Amino acid sequence: MSVAFDEKTKFGERAEIEVADDGQPKTSAMAARRMSRRGSVLNTTAAPPPDNVLVNSDRAYSVVAENLPDFADLHDEMRENTNKEVSLGFFKGLKTYPTAAAWSVILSSSIIMEGYDTALLGSFFAYPSFNRDFGSRLPSGEFQVSAQWQAGLMNGAQAGSMLGLALNGIMCDLIGFRKTYFIALVMMTGAIFLSFFASGSIPILMAGQVLSGVPWGMFQTLSVAYASEVCPVCLRGYLTTYANLCWVIGQLLSMGILRGMLSMEGQWGYRIPFALQWIFPPPLFIALIWAPESPWWLVRQGRMDEAAKVVKRLMSKKEAADPQNISNKLAEMKLTNEHEKALSAGTQYWDCFKGIDLRRTEVATVTWACQNLCGSAFMAYSTYFYKQAGLPTERAFDFSIGQYALGFIGTIGSWVLMSYWGRRSLYMIGLAVLCLILLGIGGAGFAPPNATIIQTKRAEGIEVRINKGASWAVGSLLLVYTLIYDFTVGPVCYAIVAETSSTRLRQKTIVLARMLYNVVGIINNFLIPAQLNPGAWNWGSKAALFWSGICFLCVIWCYFRLPETKDRTYNELTILFENKISARKFKGTKVDAFRSKSIAVQQGMEA
Repeated sequence: MSVAFDEKTKFGERAEIEVADDGQPKTSAMAARRMSRRGSVLNTTAAPPPDNVLVNSDRAYSVVAENLPDFADLHDEMRENTNKEVSLGFFKGLKTYPTAAAWSVILSSSIIMEGYDTALLGSFFAYPSFNRDFGSRLPSGEFQVSAQWQAGLMNGAQAGSMLGLALNGIMCDLIGFRKTYFIALVMMTGAIFLSFFASGSIPILMAGQVLSGVPWGMFQTLSVAYASEVCPVCLRGYLTTYANLCWVIGQLLSMGILRGMLSMEGQWGYRIPFALQWIFPPPLFIALIWAPESPWWLVRQGRMDEAAKVVKRLMSKKEAADPQNISNKLAEMKLTNEHEKALSAGTQYWDCFKGIDLRRTEVATVTWACQNLCGSAFMAYSTYFYKQAGLPTERAFDFSIGQYALGFIGTIGSWVLMSYWGRRSLYMIGLAVLCLILLGIGGAGFAPPNATIIQTKRAEGIEVRINKGASWAVGSLLLVYTLIYDFTVGPVCYAIVAETSSTRLRQKTIVLARMLYNVVGIINNFLIPAQLNPGAWNWGSKAALFWSGICFLCVIWCYFRLPETKDRTYNELTILFENKISARKFKGTKVDAFRSKSIAVQQGMEA
């Protein structure tokens, strides 16, 4: 038995035909399936679908059929792929698409760098050696980085991140994920030099943070979009939320290293943690050499030959052995892309605010903003409250490490909860619980004075009276807050943002969503220090009441506007948004993505 190759198929791949010993062609299983569908045609007088089933619009369906001469075959192959992927569970999905999961995990690990550095800088403001080199002397004789420079350093990184986001949305569409990722890694490696060699110059440190923010912004959206495009439906939610786990890992590493460096005197106490950032880029550079490009991006570029090769790489050897599986997957990508083109032809930033994409942009942007509007910035101040409660610096850092460890556990736990509750319910319930916890934190601010638990400190000439018991309560509630946040809002957000955007505008929609997140983060960086600082508004833990109110508004928005995307293909989501289905009805609405109101594909006619 030998193998010959037929003429090129619609995907540019050669269809295998087995040749018997007598030289006569023997039809392969793939060719047999294709022959059985050659009679498939569009039936433009098909009976209307049931009233409770949502379908494509006739206009979009007919435009796609007109643009694709082999529409009927593609349609049947897409149906096969969709039915198969939806039926796969988590473990079968991993077995079927092992390399897709592996590459998603590897490239998402770039977010560890951002989680590490953001936690690093915030903690340095409590470091004696860092304050001595970059701060100024207070009347009490202590050294402290001024509040203005603290806000400037934190917001400088955010500003750089927004620039990186804007660049990423353009570059990724033009040159693809791999090349954009490579450029971001080069920029990250160079930016670390400025932070490491700042040597007491806070303007140079500021420049280093701004430049570091640019690749951070690129990594933030690259990893989420990449995971959503290389993974099947059954793995999509898990591997997009893995980005949150990378954040937590970075923060946990940062706190652990800082805890170990507390006893080190001099500039190396903060320069070594900066230098350790150079550990991350080399393995990612090496991985990037073999990393596959997004097959969805290749399809959008019309490079079907390359897309077929990438899809084959993402599958297991057993799955890829049948060329029909590759053909089915590509059919889904091609038809979904054509369907979205029929509804909204543009791929520029302003197209995110047109037609059905306006609602999709709203869902993605507000969902990510809710991460910062629910009071999550308070988690960074747990060490502050523990120190107020009388704990030494070392023990306060120990509790902070425990806090991030809880975040790690919570993110993994969210994968289990998502499989049962989906995205909408888990996100909304999480916000509601966080709202109640913030009420408890705010209530602790009204604890009456007690002479046995009041301590008096002087900082910057201001007398501060602290209720140690209330500070313990606030710090402990923040641990609970962290666990709930990383069980729900933190990781689930990434899945929602990646799934609600259209495939043609995904990168730009995620960029816009992250930009709004960063804008809210900049506002937080000004508000929360002022709310907690005794020399400013001096709200203390009562500030949590303000954020509890904002969090409650987020719950209301979610109830009316946040749709359920669990187990939906991208084509089904496009149909749901096209028909303006209420967010509360997304979950229960039946969708037939393989027909329109009066047009269907008549299948199974033997040639």
